[in-house]
Amino acid sequence: MSLTENRPAFVRSHARGLVLTAVVAAVVFAIMAASGVLAVGYAIVGFVAVAAAALVGVRGDDKIGQVQPPAPTPHGDDPLPAIMSGLADPVIAVGRDGRVLAFNEPARALAPALRQGEPVSLALRMPELSEAVVRAFAEAAPQRFQYSERVPVDRWFEAVAMPVEHAPGLAKIRPEPGKPELVLLSFRDLTPLRRVEEMRADFVANASHELRTPLAALSGFIETLQGSARDDAKARERFLAIMQEQARRMARLIDDLLSLSRIELNAHRRPDTSADLMPIVRQVIDSLQMLARDRGVTVNVDAAGALWVLGERDELVRVFENLVENALKYGATGKRVDVTVARGQADGHDEALVSVRDYGPGIAPEHLPRLTERFYRVDVRESRAQGGTGLGLALVKHILNRHRGRLTIESAPGAGATFVVHLPIVERPVSQ
Repeated sequence: MSLTENRPAFVRSHARGLVLTAVVAAVVFAIMAASGVLAVGYAIVGFVAVAAAALVGVRGDDKIGQVQPPAPTPHGDDPLPAIMSGLADPVIAVGRDGRVLAFNEPARALAPALRQGEPVSLALRMPELSEAVVRAFAEAAPQRFQYSERVPVDRWFEAVAMPVEHAPGLAKIRPEPGKPELVLLSFRDLTPLRRVEEMRADFVANASHELRTPLAALSGFIETLQGSARDDAKARERFLAIMQEQARRMARLIDDLLSLSRIELNAHRRPDTSADLMPIVRQVIDSLQMLARDRGVTVNVDAAGALWVLGERDELVRVFENLVENALKYGATGKRVDVTVARGQADGHDEALVSVRDYGPGIAPEHLPRLTERFYRVDVRESRAQGGTGLGLALVKHILNRHRGRLTIESAPGAGATFVVHLPIVERPVSQ
């Protein structure tokens, strides 16, 4: 039984105690007055004082026996936390005193120091945020701002401070009629967009630089042929040969740029037809036999049976052409290139492994993570001398990404380089 249900019995017991106390006090003071210990007036005053004290005590106990209902809390029935928990973006509710009223899990991941009831400025130490919250309350209008974080990595965010005038569960404690009761802070991660913008800017800068070099050479030779070398047959033949090579370089660069754009456009769309790797690899090696003879390099092939993968034949030909051609150009000093086609496993799944190994000078470890970046070259002068555009391995990476494959590279200075293509195997040929 609860204390509330026991309240009548509680009061009755204390009332009986009051009567008993009054009777005892009356008898005691009467005896003291009769025996002459106290004067009659003092006895009456003492009795009245004792009775009054007992009465006050019972009234106090009566109040103690009453169970006071809990004071209503402004957030008890507030659906705001439940609504916020269903939002994908980080959201924080801030009161007029700047303290956190509620937040969702993405907000906790963004700012682990968030605590309900504590100032939001303790968890997010940004002057822009505090100013935006103050303005949102003062102007009753949304405030938008951007900020960045440098630790532990560079990140960019856009935040919106949205004032809310009628918030469920807070209407009883609205400080000022017509004023916002809280501000909702929402955050959007701009990091991917910023990185894409930087990547595009770098790409345009690099592409324009790569195109400008052969274009400047062509312009210079054209002016020379129109001027001092107009009647010089030997100079004309030599200059025309150089101009032809520069024009081919520009054509290769433009072709690679267009191919890269086309592959990126379809990067999300996996090929739905199958191709046998064996005929593709042999076709690539046959097409590069003349280059191998010119460089004095022998190409050895170690191939298993048919290996079917989901892929577009033309794109896979482009992958192996780039890898074998690089091995013939940059590993020519080793006089040998080994191409191996085999079956392997990764994470419990069968995969096709096509490795291209040269025995040339090798690649220093610090260059390996960046080899598939656009326009990245280990040796710029050597790459241009070999007719490279700096986009070959970038094309390989993007094609393999579309085919749900990957490229691994192993190399060390003086020990050659090995490029391995990993592609998922399909057991049966698939036709479109």
